[in-house]
Amino acid sequence: MSSDHSDTGLPAPTPQPVSTTDAARLLNSLRQAESDSAAARSAEASTASDTSEVSSTPDASDAADAAVPGADADSAAAASAPDGDEISVATGDIVLPGEVASDVETIVHVLRHGEVHNPKGILYGRLSGFGLSVTGQAQAQAVARSLRDHDIALVVASPLQRAQETADPIATQHGLLIRTDDNLIEAGNTFEGLRVAARDGALRKPRHWLKLRDPFTPSWGEPYLQIAHRMLAAVNKARVEAAGREAVLVSHQLPVWTLRRFLQGQRLWHDPRRRQCSLASLTSLVYQGDTLIDIVYSEPAGATDPTVTGA
Repeated sequence: MSSDHSDTGLPAPTPQPVSTTDAARLLNSLRQAESDSAAARSAEASTASDTSEVSSTPDASDAADAAVPGADADSAAAASAPDGDEISVATGDIVLPGEVASDVETIVHVLRHGEVHNPKGILYGRLSGFGLSVTGQAQAQAVARSLRDHDIALVVASPLQRAQETADPIATQHGLLIRTDDNLIEAGNTFEGLRVAARDGALRKPRHWLKLRDPFTPSWGEPYLQIAHRMLAAVNKARVEAAGREAVLVSHQLPVWTLRRFLQGQRLWHDPRRRQCSLASLTSLVYQGDTLIDIVYSEPAGATDPTVTGA
């Protein structure tokens, strides 16, 4: 598949394949054993409709292996990024519910917002008033340039300011209005508004430790499975509407990474330091008809390793 199908769909070096998972049971339990793609197809079709619902939420990031919420998620993602610009992840025959002819190729680029102005280094989650920094604005422009020659049919963003500002240059360039989809919103959590850096944040205070008791659901916010379902609902809606063309969905690190792990059939709880979802990075989902045939990751704005705690 051409490098145009990278997360950013931009021309880039040959993608390096990474671990492949036969993630066929999409809208079912993540723990369901992998089966052949035919069985996966029918399982997914039958469970297609349960993709949605937003609730209170988490935005985990820091700590160690099991994923403590919040701290330095941004640097975590960058640190785990491989040497190359792009990574192509083979997905097997993942079939999603929809109405797209089998011979039609559609690409949904899921974009993480750019760097946020956050001088106090708090976990801002769903709080209002957190827009892009000067660097973040430049990153948004870089992504827009990378998508300049793409056939973008729609641009959809999380309702949060940083996502709307990241979407703006892309929408303007293609003469489109930004649509808002609440399913793309950040995963908020109980640490929202606090500093959660490992050395000097809320995680050092015993009164908060009970919130960390369950890293698998997790206990500090929105269940990972719920995040995956609502993100997939947003993707499916855009995929059907942009059939045969490309769509850009602007969201946030944890929702984007959770969606990708779900589509790859991986467990959703994870070490946030190993997320591959840099600021202004693209995770592009390539569909043939209703079948997801490839996932490609790229960083059109370059790798990032910010020191502020974000989301």
